[in-house]
Amino acid sequence: MHKIQLTPVRLLVLGYLAIILIGTILLILPFSSKADGGAPFIDALFTAVSASCVTGLVLHDTYTYWTVYGQLVILLLIQMGGIGFMTVAFALWRIGGRKIGLKERTFMQESVNAPSLGGMVKLTTTILIGTLGFEAVGAIILCFRFIPDFGWGEGIYFAIFTAVSAFCNAGFDLMGKRAEFSSLTAYSGDPIICLTVPLLIIVGGLGFFVWQDIRQNRHHLRKYSLHTKLVLVTTACLILIPTVIIAIAENDLPWGERILSSFFTATSPRTAGFNVLPLSGVGSVREVTIFLTIVLMFVGGSSGSTAGGIKTNTFAVLLLSTLSLLRGKHAVECFGRRLDEENVKNASQFVALYLLFALIGTILVCLFEQNNPNVGDLTDIVFEVISAIGTVGLSLGITPYLCIGSEIVLAVLMYIGRVGCLTFMLSLRTPSAPSATLPMEKVRIG
Repeated sequence: MHKIQLTPVRLLVLGYLAIILIGTILLILPFSSKADGGAPFIDALFTAVSASCVTGLVLHDTYTYWTVYGQLVILLLIQMGGIGFMTVAFALWRIGGRKIGLKERTFMQESVNAPSLGGMVKLTTTILIGTLGFEAVGAIILCFRFIPDFGWGEGIYFAIFTAVSAFCNAGFDLMGKRAEFSSLTAYSGDPIICLTVPLLIIVGGLGFFVWQDIRQNRHHLRKYSLHTKLVLVTTACLILIPTVIIAIAENDLPWGERILSSFFTATSPRTAGFNVLPLSGVGSVREVTIFLTIVLMFVGGSSGSTAGGIKTNTFAVLLLSTLSLLRGKHAVECFGRRLDEENVKNASQFVALYLLFALIGTILVCLFEQNNPNVGDLTDIVFEVISAIGTVGLSLGITPYLCIGSEIVLAVLMYIGRVGCLTFMLSLRTPSAPSATLPMEKVRIG
């Protein structure tokens, strides 16, 4: 009988399952929610998955349904899911004086998708200090808006909750105090909200390795690694171009509000899940904005960050590979460097798996909801599925009306999106005996 080994990949997968289980148990407790007898198991499970996988899809409004205790549990799950549970464990090991051995460094490397084992202790310190620092600065700035609106106590609490949720690209909010499921629509055009929250999202979505590179090389752009250059350029393009398109599409808004709201709307699909423009109902955004949001949710943030999606660097590698094909070049080149062929292969495999899971999820939800009058057309379902697997959290408003089958499908997609499609599949793989090299034969492509 083959013995199952606890590899770093399997530890990562099981670790998130453990966090989800603990979060579910805590949210089921009667004092976690305002529901009579406590939250149902499926509601607690869905919320725990959404929070720990930093997604933001919800069955109930966070402020009106969960108590302060339940909200704090959600916030803790968001924080652990954002920086990675192994980062938290790594920090606790150091505080406890435990020696960080090769095994722990290997687990940490897999958790943050680091290229090598070297410098893992330093990287962990950078992640923790950087995370707390950015969240603190964001919370302080948001206090200038929330304290006048909600008073000192709730204003500070709302600012901290929003800053952590934004930096971790989670999308949970407490704006249900104004109106259920309203997100940040009351602040459309507000410069404090429309600039601070997107900047937190962007910094959290750049990735820990990009932080470290910028911190070490500062303004010496030529010294940046190819990874950092690709992330920064791709991120800038995926923010600026959609901002212009959305500003043109949403032309019924005043110019000042239109620019700020367009910038926010172009940034949030990088797996954050906040919105300042209504996505459904009366006065909702145009179809081109919905379509562009789906595309941006699909791409997501960058590797080694709090964000999900196929990642900006994966998108960039595939785009560069296509351009190399059109130019008749055998190698993929960028910024005076030649990309490793293994990178191109891995990018293709990752996107193929991502699309496969999204396709299966869409088909299943369509089957479950074919007789549901609260679910609109295919666009609604595709939007929700991509939002789930991309760990985004944006919604066209159908999630609270889905049946249990669809809720389970979205929960599984959120989980797979957080741990990574390739990581999830590799965790299921068992060692097999080497097979003989078979004869090679080509097939026609395209």
